[in-house]
Amino acid sequence: MIDLTGKNILITGASSGIGRETAILAGNLGAVVTVTGRNKNRLDETFQRLKGKNNLQFVADLSEEKNIVELTGHLPEFDGIVHCAGITSPMPVKFIREKHLQEVFKINYFASVLLTGSLLSKGKIKNASSIIFVSSVSTQLPYFGGTAYIASKAATESYCKTLAFELAPQKIRVNCISPGLVRTAVYEEMRTGYGDEKMEEYEKKYPLGFGKPADVANAVVFLLSDASGWITGTIINLDGGLLLGR
Repeated sequence: MIDLTGKNILITGASSGIGRETAILAGNLGAVVTVTGRNKNRLDETFQRLKGKNNLQFVADLSEEKNIVELTGHLPEFDGIVHCAGITSPMPVKFIREKHLQEVFKINYFASVLLTGSLLSKGKIKNASSIIFVSSVSTQLPYFGGTAYIASKAATESYCKTLAFELAPQKIRVNCISPGLVRTAVYEEMRTGYGDEKMEEYEKKYPLGFGKPADVANAVVFLLSDASGWITGTIINLDGGLLLGR
């Protein structure tokens, strides 16, 4: 029922996890996909799995504004943008310094804001397009060590709503996906740190279990499609029922 044929889609952070799964699914549904990421080898793996013709890839570090400006100059016009690039970088409050905050916010918040602004200023986001940000359910369920990450995602959610309001006259829709724990590289890092037993215990808090990248990608392509044409400024929780137990 979801058809992205003829749509040109940009996906950041496409070298792994949710970004990679979304790129592959969008390609399978007929989109022409442009992917970006910092790791060339992993981005190549994503690119090679894309269906269709005219797909593009750009290796880019979006934590630096000059790289964003340079990248934008090479990009085509888009019908949809998915901001998946991000890091977690947990740190207890007493150890946080400005350098740590800058590192997290540059990638999780500044990059998406500056890239979107650059694309808009150059007229590379078409009218009636769809812009999607990947946030986190942790904005509603804070955890130890999550100060910088959670703050950056909360800022993203506020930006999403403001952007949705500003771009409504152009019929450009802006929404956020807010996932719980998904079996990506972040999950593997947690499993290594906490162990299988503790992770299994934590999963019991999720009535439907931990998510898979495909669970998030399915929601993203819905928001990219015309089927979601009356949805904007919304934060959609994808948490397997986690918030039910708050």
